[in-house]
Amino acid sequence: QVQLVESGGGLVQPGGSLRLSCTVSISIFNMGTMAWYRQAPGKQRELVASIFANGGTYYAESLKGRFAITRDTSKNTVYLQMISLKPEDTAVFFCNGRYRSRDYWGQGTQVTVSA
Repeated sequence: QVQLVESGGGLVQPGGSLRLSCTVSISIFNMGTMAWYRQAPGKQRELVASIFANGGTYYAESLKGRFAITRDTSKNTVYLQMISLKPEDTAVFFCNGRYRSRDYWGQGTQVTVSA
């Protein structure tokens, strides 16, 4: 059973930073592309960033420069570093990975940006 466990969310003031972590129960090399999504209240889940098996990355255009996705293969963990956070970044952030043609999701971690 593949499990993804997110952590690192919380309450942060506008302009602040957070780093989210997603730890996978198997080698992330087996997962192929890993990604972070987010879902704001009343909105659809949207792709934030992806990191491919070769280490390449993709970002939602509106988030380039503020968000960075990285991974530590020795820890089977994918990170999302977020800076200059805005109230509109408030959302539940989900980690996603695909293994043997099946999508796996974490439980989500809440990020709230508020003064």
